Amino acid sequence: MSWLRSGLFWRTFLLLSILTTVSMASWIGMISAVQRGPQVEQTADLVISVVTITKAALTHSAPELRRELLFELVSNEGIRIFTLESSDAVDPPPDSALMPEIEAIIKSKLGADTRFSSRVNGTAGFWISFKIDDDSYWLMLERERLEGLTGVQWLGWATVVGALSVVGAALISSLVNLPLARLTAAARAIAQGKKPDRLPEKGSKEIIEANRSFNQMVEDLQQVESDRAVILAGISHDLRTPLTRMQLELEMAKLSNEAREGMQSDIGQMDAIIGQFLDYAKPTEAATFVPIDIGELLQDTAREAQRMLDIRVSTHIEEGVHVMGNATDLRRVFNNLVENARRYGKTPGSDVTELDISCRIKPHGLGKRVVIEVQDHGQGVPDDHIELLLKPFTRMDSARGQANGAGLGLAIVERVVSRHNAELQVSNREGGGLRIALVMPLAG
Repeated sequence: MSWLRSGLFWRTFLLLSILTTVSMASWIGMISAVQRGPQVEQTADLVISVVTITKAALTHSAPELRRELLFELVSNEGIRIFTLESSDAVDPPPDSALMPEIEAIIKSKLGADTRFSSRVNGTAGFWISFKIDDDSYWLMLERERLEGLTGVQWLGWATVVGALSVVGAALISSLVNLPLARLTAAARAIAQGKKPDRLPEKGSKEIIEANRSFNQMVEDLQQVESDRAVILAGISHDLRTPLTRMQLELEMAKLSNEAREGMQSDIGQMDAIIGQFLDYAKPTEAATFVPIDIGELLQDTAREAQRMLDIRVSTHIEEGVHVMGNATDLRRVFNNLVENARRYGKTPGSDVTELDISCRIKPHGLGKRVVIEVQDHGQGVPDDHIELLLKPFTRMDSARGQANGAGLGLAIVERVVSRHNAELQVSNREGGGLRIALVMPLAG
């Protein structure tokens, strides 16, 4: 029932359907209550009129013409006259909620000894007795002449009206939900780094204002992204120009090899930190996403990692797996994960990082996802500190060994992964070490 709690369309549809059903039931009840009295009187007056006219016709007609009169009544009026015999098999009156009131009115006009039956001698109909002098007779009317709408007719009518009401409720729900669904889809596209289409500025006043404000917000965000790219380029130039100058001055300075190497190391660390800041601030544009062979990209990353002397890599990568994404940004993610493991995931008792890289297609929810895992065999981190790893400017040196950096490696990874509509999972590896998994949708 989660669809009922979360879907505006279904909630609106259900409420409108309930309202329509209750309204229709109330209307039918009111119609029945209002029509009860007139229907009773109309039915009783009809029976009384038929009996009275038939009785008068038989009484005043010539005996030789009575047979022809009876035939006329059967042929044209559906009225039959039978002699009432004491041996007649008589069933109770018709089982109807209105019958007691009809009986009372008819008996008050025709006499208290008037009898009623729904079947006499096996013949169904509306039977009523009357007398001419000392002779008793049965008058039979076809029940269709006295009945209003039957239960089946009411059910058929209610079914047609109910179906039309449900269709109307679905149409109204769609009209109400459509602008909100468009707004939700556009907001989700922005969250994924995509550029949504402009929302139509039409409909009710409130919808027009909401869509117009959203369109303006999107334009402002795009301008901010454009300005940020220019600013980042300027910052990169302004920050790295002094470092380049320092590097040139260092090469010209007369220093010992040990001092020169120390200063070069410091300059390298400063450049790396600046690079991390810029990577963290750089947006990932969904417009640049294309199908990528993620297995091939991981193999390239593994080959580059194997060139490092302090890393040993083992791979289990499924071939032919494609995802939608930006190859440059995903390569940066994998390089960050490898570098993070190289710095912090040394196998206890050695100076080497043992790194496992895997990529498989696995069932996930109602479909399938690409699951990429990068695992080291180091010390891991305390379970209650795992969430801190994803926060910017946070380093877990106390748990993972000393290292240089600004604490942005995994924060950059999480930002890029979220822009790819993927999920980042961080946990301790069984047997020791840190496990980082990316769960990504398949391309297409």
